[in-house]
Amino acid sequence: MDRPPRGRGQSWQGKKRPAKKAPSKGWDPVAAWYDQLVGKGGSDYHQHVVLPATMRMLGAVSGKRVLDLCCGQGVLVADLLKAGAKEVVGIDASPRLIESASRRFEREKSVKFVVADACAEKPDWADGSFDAAACLMAVHDVPDLPAMARNAAAALKPGGEMVAIFMHPCFRIPRQTHWGWDEGRRLQYRRVDRYGVELEIPIKTHPGKGGDSETMFYHRPLADVLNAFGKSGLAVVETEELYSHRRSQAGGIRSKGEHRAAREFPMFLGLRVVKL
Repeated sequence: MDRPPRGRGQSWQGKKRPAKKAPSKGWDPVAAWYDQLVGKGGSDYHQHVVLPATMRMLGAVSGKRVLDLCCGQGVLVADLLKAGAKEVVGIDASPRLIESASRRFEREKSVKFVVADACAEKPDWADGSFDAAACLMAVHDVPDLPAMARNAAAALKPGGEMVAIFMHPCFRIPRQTHWGWDEGRRLQYRRVDRYGVELEIPIKTHPGKGGDSETMFYHRPLADVLNAFGKSGLAVVETEELYSHRRSQAGGIRSKGEHRAAREFPMFLGLRVVKL
């Protein structure tokens, strides 16, 4: 299921990008909503798809210092601690989400949370001291992915690895990708209306409930995402396309076609990169 969109995406292609604004507070304006949606253990997708894939791709973290980049309310931290991480440092631009994370893990002396913009120029936390890093569901939330990738590379020791998991840029673009049903062939298909240009897409956080709070989704073609990491000195060594665990009710008229589509079209993309 795509994230609920609002408004029409604006393309950057052939246009001058807007001037950089003051340091972002990220999702601070919608922190209460997001905290309630995700909670400590993560959403349904976190629990069944995103978190298991992250830990699988990170591999052994026992005894390591791990950076949780764009950590939100710290949904990954419990799994890292359970796996034996020596220290976890979470950074996020939202003071309110960092406050939630700090409150949840206030008794864990090996965990530290810092309010910081992942895209800021030469931040203090990017000091080359981390053995590993993770970035969950944030690649499409930051306005300057090359800057975030450079900071991630600077934060890691040589040979350090990072896992990033995010909405699949080929199949999951708000307002630009949709499910359709072919009655003649009895199959569900995925329609892609736009892909090859970068888009800024406002996302309404309370669809159908009124209000004007929203976040921004930054769509980038796959090549742009890979190049952002590669040019920062992070080499892609593993990719994994992740599929929804959800299935429609068995026995429905379209259930067979829907089940097949759920296995054919990935929802998320996972990358494991290593600092050269």
